Amino acid sequence: MARSGYSAISSYSRVTILHLLQERPRRSISELCAATDLHANTVREHLQRLGEAGYVVAETERRTTRGRPRVLYSAATGEDAASSAVARDRVRAAAERGDLMRRVIPDSDGGALSEDAVHQLDALIDDLGSDGFDPVVDERALTVDLSPCSYAASQPEQRGRLCSVHLGLMQGVLTEAGGPLVVDGMLPACDPTQCIVQLASR
Repeated sequence: MARSGYSAISSYSRVTILHLLQERPRRSISELCAATDLHANTVREHLQRLGEAGYVVAETERRTTRGRPRVLYSAATGEDAASSAVARDRVRAAAERGDLMRRVIPDSDGGALSEDAVHQLDALIDDLGSDGFDPVVDERALTVDLSPCSYAASQPEQRGRLCSVHLGLMQGVLTEAGGPLVVDGMLPACDPTQCIVQLASR
């Protein structure tokens, strides 16, 4: 489905699980099994891949009654309750690489964005690249062009869900990186493979 065979969201089942967790956090494996009709072992494998990518966080349920506490899963949003250590490490590494590149090739634009915003874009570009995209960023217009979107091309009937999940992931990365940029939405397009995401500065 994606250009990269190693993408954590190259499986539509994982996209579906992420969508469920973005809609409502703190879900158990049994809840996810019931919602997806997938076997528990399959759901566990998908959650492990999503966790390794920094897209899902797990917490142990606090119980006041007897019985083994459940493990509850949420989409990583970058906020305190759903911040991923994996995502934090990736954000830090992306900022360091970006700073190194800017020292080697100075910014001819004169630094239109704040350092925090630039580091957010570093993290976003890194994350999108790992998911098989080749993003083109316009720092002045604050747009991220992901066209052509191979996800939408391979699953046109699921475009709404796919776009919703991807926008949620992008917002999670921006929040984890910290800074003024947020996802504002997608620009309208007749071509389902055209995807331009509009960012905004808070």
